[in-house]
Parts: sequence; C-alpha cells; structure tokens
Amino acid sequence: MAQAATPKISNDDGAPEVFVSVKEFECIGAEPPYDHPHVYLDMGSEDEIICPYCSTRFRYKKPA
Repeated sequence: MAQAATPKISNDDGAPEVFVSVKEFECIGAEPPYDHPHVYLDMGSEDEIICPYCSTRFRYKKPA
C-alpha cells in the first residue's frame, strides 16, 4: 500500500508566521535555489512549531 508523500512547505515571503493545515511536513525555507536543508517537522499534540533553520513559526489551522 502506498503512503502519502510528506508535504513540502515554503515561506517565500519571509513571513514570521505561516498557517498550515497539516501537523507533519517538511520546511524547505524558500523555493529553490533559496531553500535551506529540508527538515521534517512534526507538531505532535501541539498547534505550532518553529523551524530551527529559518525560524518560521508554523501554526496549525484545522481545514474547514
């Protein structure tokens, strides 16, 4: 059985905070060639997480 791919999320605008509809994803910084090492982030039971590379705060927003 195939597993769903982990979404890759970028912050091209350099916003300090980005709302996402998933709790597990890869932060890539900005789109290549301005990306940073791709890092897997998992919020677990929390509703936010900060990327250790670009310091973007990702906040979970439940899909409507």
